[in-house]
Amino acid sequence: MNKEQIRRMVWEKIKPYALPPFPVEGRIPNFKGAKEAAERLTSIPEWRNASLVKSNPDSPQRWVRLAALREGKLLLMATPRLREGFLLLDPNSVPPSKYSEASTIRGAFKWGRKLRTVDELLNSVSKVDFVIEGSVAIDLDGRRIGKGAGYGDLEFGILTELGLMDVKVPIATTVHDVQVLEGPLPQDPWDVPLSFAFTPTKSLKFEPLNRPKGILWQYLSEEKVREIPILRELKRSIQKQ
Repeated sequence: MNKEQIRRMVWEKIKPYALPPFPVEGRIPNFKGAKEAAERLTSIPEWRNASLVKSNPDSPQRWVRLAALREGKLLLMATPRLREGFLLLDPNSVPPSKYSEASTIRGAFKWGRKLRTVDELLNSVSKVDFVIEGSVAIDLDGRRIGKGAGYGDLEFGILTELGLMDVKVPIATTVHDVQVLEGPLPQDPWDVPLSFAFTPTKSLKFEPLNRPKGILWQYLSEEKVREIPILRELKRSIQKQ
């Protein structure tokens, strides 16, 4: 099966366990047990030792983002489609009573600080030491399939290109058990494999697979570069060198 067929299969399989937002198709699906999966994730030493966590903005990982704020971790979130760059949430700048709101994408826009340019990123972000990803499907070796837009992999490329994240950074996802497939899942050169996955019932740790470093420009269309301001800026700076 190709990636799109796998996505369609998983979106169908997860429907009995799905939570809003609906429909599940075209999304990182939210699921019953997402909170329990997040609790497993936030119990590992790699999480406890992290001070700056980068997360996707999707619903099932909201529990992980909430835990980051409650535990005093800085939280870096990509804006949808990277149109407005990234959002940086500092728990010291958010009233604790608003952590729950700030852990949603709408609340993150309200309480976070926008980092739209390369300079703003470099001046505001130290080293990202833990990454949260949303997934549609994963396999038992840590390969991951997202919803198909490629933004998670692109965020990884941007942050490693800028030296704000090591290519070996721990990357974790939370998924429902039906999203864990035997595999191997099909992979492209820009796909970033996981270090860990957590379901409501299981904790999985993976042997490291190769990860791409930096932005793989040869696979990015001109249209994609035009759509994302931070990519345009990076491309211009490379062309000037």
